[in-house]
Amino acid sequence: MVIVSLILNALTGVLLPSLMAEYETSGIFRPWSDPLMSLMFVEPFVLGVILAWVWNKTKPCFQVCKCHRPWILFGLGYWVLTIPGMIMSYSSFPLSLIMIASWSFTILLQALVSAFLLSKMNK
Repeated sequence: MVIVSLILNALTGVLLPSLMAEYETSGIFRPWSDPLMSLMFVEPFVLGVILAWVWNKTKPCFQVCKCHRPWILFGLGYWVLTIPGMIMSYSSFPLSLIMIASWSFTILLQALVSAFLLSKMNK
């Protein structure tokens, strides 16, 4: 998840420089010098452990449907669960729709990659 985030952040900076400017000038985010920002690096590992546990418990439920690969359904299911949070972020904070959409797209790719890796590691 960390690798996917790093790649997408680099691509976002190149493809959408106005979005990167919004991160720097919005004033809503903590500065990187704040010690609490170190939690940003812990979150993918905690989420990875949680998703591994959930995958292990729910894997049989996703193998019922033979029309899709189970990891795709798991990744899409996780992504769908994040949509209400994106709506709340957009409605509560002064953030642009493009920023929220980029977060949602990043989460979708992270969810699919992590679900794929979990399915390969935990057969």
